[in-house]
Amino acid sequence: QVQLVESGGGLVQTGGSLRLSCAASGRTFSGYVMGWFRQAPGKEREFVAAIRWTGGSTTYRDSVKGRFTISRDNPKNMVYLQMNSLKPEDTAVYYCACRQGLFLAADTQRYDYWGQGAQVTVSS
Repeated sequence: QVQLVESGGGLVQTGGSLRLSCAASGRTFSGYVMGWFRQAPGKEREFVAAIRWTGGSTTYRDSVKGRFTISRDNPKNMVYLQMNSLKPEDTAVYYCACRQGLFLAADTQRYDYWGQGAQVTVSS
């Protein structure tokens, strides 16, 4: 059974950095895509970034390009989201998710497994 556990959230000032980690377990993830999503209060969950487990191709939402970097450590079954130059509008609960297949999907409906979420708060 697939399990995803996020860690690394917290409170940071505008312009600061945080790194989120996602520990993935329960199967071999080759042939999977790992994604990060976020949900702010009163808003729908939105795509942030995704990476192919095999090969490492990535995609990002426009508002985080150049500031956020998604990466994975295959031997450790870890996925990371390095967030730099954080802004108050980045405040949200961040979720790790995965889906079988190679398509770097941005739709929440295409992802099969989800973590419990990690709170990121950026103060102005």
